[in-house]
Amino acid sequence: MVAFPTETYYGLAADPFNESALQRLFSLKNRRSVKPVLVLIPSRADINLMTEAVPEVARQLMDRFWPGPLTMVFPARKELSALLTGGTGTIGVRLSPHPVAKALLQAYGGPLTATSANRSGGRAAVSEAEVVAIFGDEIDMVLSGGRTPGLQPSTLIGFAGNSIECIREGRIACREIALALETSA
Repeated sequence: MVAFPTETYYGLAADPFNESALQRLFSLKNRRSVKPVLVLIPSRADINLMTEAVPEVARQLMDRFWPGPLTMVFPARKELSALLTGGTGTIGVRLSPHPVAKALLQAYGGPLTATSANRSGGRAAVSEAEVVAIFGDEIDMVLSGGRTPGLQPSTLIGFAGNSIECIREGRIACREIALALETSA
């Protein structure tokens, strides 16, 4: 279990394809199994490991907002763990611009979870010191990256065909996303 900085908060990295790692992550966070966990990918090409269905509108948003604090929710590949998807059959995916997150993903060579570094319901960590204060020696490593912006999580959007649904407004205003689609049409 590795804590690392992103463009929003510190996140917790675990192998999204390893059921034991996911169970440890949920136990560590005291997270209910019905809450899905978002995944960071090292490159856009890796989205195919998470979903088989990427609508054209999502590709337009990737061109405009990735890498960045936009998490897109897609139908999950059938073989993904129900823990990862929270039993929803969907998966949230993001491409991070943070240099430490990018280096971790490149070194690992595949997707990693990026749920916020906190106990469920608690405030997300924005610094190494906060991660250590929350988890102590319960995690294996904290990657140094200084203080993260905090304040807001990534914006979370889903898709219904070629239209978007704002699930959670975060660092990018949902209106800004809608305007980007209007101007690209």
